[in-house]
Amino acid sequence: MGIPFPSEYLQAMGIQQWVPRDGMAAVSAPAQAVEITTSPEIYVPQAGEDAIALLDWPALEARVSTCERCALHATRNRTVFGSGDRSADWLIIGEAPGADEDRQGEPFVGRAGKLLTAMLQAVGYRRDQVYITNILKCRPPQNRDPSSDETACCHAYLERQIELVNPRLILAVGRIAAHTLLGTDTAIGRLRSSVHHYGKDRIPLVVTYHPAYLLRSPLEKRKAWEDLRLARQAASGG
Repeated sequence: MGIPFPSEYLQAMGIQQWVPRDGMAAVSAPAQAVEITTSPEIYVPQAGEDAIALLDWPALEARVSTCERCALHATRNRTVFGSGDRSADWLIIGEAPGADEDRQGEPFVGRAGKLLTAMLQAVGYRRDQVYITNILKCRPPQNRDPSSDETACCHAYLERQIELVNPRLILAVGRIAAHTLLGTDTAIGRLRSSVHHYGKDRIPLVVTYHPAYLLRSPLEKRKAWEDLRLARQAASGG
């Protein structure tokens, strides 16, 4: 269950609230969910993935912590497995760890993490009420985009996390996350504002901008707020 979304969280996101002249709080109509069916690229399984698909949470986290499936293990400080409620309704999937995450071993820390926390609180969720992870579990040097080989090596880990959480909603945060999960190169601006479905269980999936992008482009925060409202609607079955 979520918590009410007080105005200070909307203010933290930079979202202006409008109040009509009669003094009653304005309530705009929720965004309409529009289903889009995507056709992910054919994925070629990597060696050992059958075993990963059988791991429980402790074994999966241990496997990730010692992973050497791609070259990123040579440059990482720590793996970044994920954090939050492992039976959450919402699963937040970002792109890859940055420098702060690599040092701390936690996803979405620093300024972008604080904004993500505020965004979640705006729709009624504390950070510990969702589960947060990334497409990659190790930081690419200089925060470059992940390569296709790197995302392939982490694919089985992410798939097992999705299966174990079994969320009501996936929120794909940022271009890389959206493209990887949906198997498309469509611009993120065209992917957002719609409800997609992921995997054989057709989990509702909503795309939004990465908090790091919103920090650079604060005028886009209004669009992110619309995405979050759509996600809340999709998670409730609306």
